[in-house]
Amino acid sequence: MSAGSTDAERWLIALDIDGTVLHEDGTLSDSVAEQILRVSGLGHEVMLATGRSVAMTLPVLDRLGITPDYLVCSNGAITLKRDADAPTGYARHFVETFNPGEVLTTIKANLEAAHYAVEDETGLYRFTGFFPDGTLGASSQKVEFDELLEHDATRVVVISPEHDIEDFLSVVERMGLHKVSYNVGWTAWLDIAPDGVNKSTALERVRGLLGVPRSRVLAIGDGRNDVDMLEWASAEGRGVAMGQAPAEVVAAANESTETDINDGVARVLASF
Repeated sequence: MSAGSTDAERWLIALDIDGTVLHEDGTLSDSVAEQILRVSGLGHEVMLATGRSVAMTLPVLDRLGITPDYLVCSNGAITLKRDADAPTGYARHFVETFNPGEVLTTIKANLEAAHYAVEDETGLYRFTGFFPDGTLGASSQKVEFDELLEHDATRVVVISPEHDIEDFLSVVERMGLHKVSYNVGWTAWLDIAPDGVNKSTALERVRGLLGVPRSRVLAIGDGRNDVDMLEWASAEGRGVAMGQAPAEVVAAANESTETDINDGVARVLASF
């Protein structure tokens, strides 16, 4: 703990990555990087809470130069804890999985032309169809659809390029998905997590482990997969929606900031 902050003053600060810490093109502004490093140096727990897999999250942590006690990946399905003996410096602390068979067959019946990927707890994606380069990370394997049904998942990803976002949302709602939690991204991209699992469930577990009161949590995000996290933070602390966030994301927050391009994260952290 830095001399600048005591246990009685420590905040838990959870940051989404894409469209929040990073611009949508993957760049990181100097002011955002500087503020994250500064606030972390004050002794606050500045961590990442992202839909990204572990393999795609750790390099961002390296770019920021921070070493939080915990990281939340895969929309809450995987929580990492800092571990000096682990090859990457972090070890899996808590993992939630589910059998994806029922949900995959339900979706395939409704979205015949969609493409599918299943992430397991090691971070390996098995997929069918086509996914743009870089979206699944380095650890991926193309398989037949039936093989996707055989492995427990931390996440199922569905993309349907032929649908615009509103049409895709409509199809997803009509499916009436049960026993899973799902979020739809900016494009026709569907993330499906284990039942009741999202960024907020993982962050509440981390908060308890750190002993930080609910009144000293801050979360910043921009996407539909951040809604639960922002509602959780806003209940007693600070939930901040990025300036470019959709209306339902803004509604889940109790504060808003500038867009990613205008360094919204840096503006919020400057208050610490």
